[in-house]
Amino acid sequence: MSGVIAVRGLVKRFGSVLAVDDLDFEVEGGTVTGFLGPNGAGKTTTLRALLGLVMPTSGTATVFGRPYTALRDPSRRIGAALEASGFHPGRRAIDHLRVAALAAGIPEARAAAALTEVGMEPAAERRVGGFSLGLRQRLALAGALLGQPEVLVLDEPANGLDPEGIHWMRGFLRAYADQGGTVLISSHVLSEVAQTVDHVVIVAGGRLVASSTLAALTDRTTGGAVRMRSEQAGPLRDALVSRGVSASLVDTDSVVVTGAGAREVGRMVAEIGVPVFEMTTDGSNLEDIFLELTAAGPGTE
Repeated sequence: MSGVIAVRGLVKRFGSVLAVDDLDFEVEGGTVTGFLGPNGAGKTTTLRALLGLVMPTSGTATVFGRPYTALRDPSRRIGAALEASGFHPGRRAIDHLRVAALAAGIPEARAAAALTEVGMEPAAERRVGGFSLGLRQRLALAGALLGQPEVLVLDEPANGLDPEGIHWMRGFLRAYADQGGTVLISSHVLSEVAQTVDHVVIVAGGRLVASSTLAALTDRTTGGAVRMRSEQAGPLRDALVSRGVSASLVDTDSVVVTGAGAREVGRMVAEIGVPVFEMTTDGSNLEDIFLELTAAGPGTE
């Protein structure tokens, strides 16, 4: 079954510049998917193609099996915030949303409700020109929520947010997905979304370099070592070796495993049934993996 969002063989050229190069991925319903890559990797171009803002050179980008422009009442199916700009500086936040609701055929009452959803009630009567970037990000998200959409597409929504705002954003997106919504969120910083997403799609130079669950990506940390402490370290080491794992006893209560990820080792330990009171990993982490995967170089957005 195809995902809620499906990108198939997407190519986009701007003159001689290849921005997106034969890109394929899906976003399943009820999940938060991180669309990751360095600046210039083609993320924004892909999102703009998905939202009908640029025409693909070839291939497709669809939502619910259709191009965005073919959706009936699209603002009620998909909400998007690609940048925290384009606001009239002299307009109050509530009026900005009322105008947007009117343009989309959405009841005016949704303007105040959307501000409440993003925690901006105290700023409703303030003029946008005095907003910080963080408040503009929240206002952009409120605009995306006006139609109570089933899907959210957000481009770098944590830019400008303080730690409290980032924490709030993580909780909001997680709750949105847990209630059945679908989120595609772009970022150039893996650590920024690692606590939120279920799935990651990583691009570099306009091409797909990885598409997996976050858990599977974590399992790529096999270049380092998994260290465990147990009161039965000797039997644990012997049982792991019998399963073909490279394991060594480093002192009376510690075993070091190389060549296997923490999740794989954890499953083995659970099967063996030996109590372990500490497990840590050395070497690669998610950020290392991200940098390794995207080392091919940037394309253009």
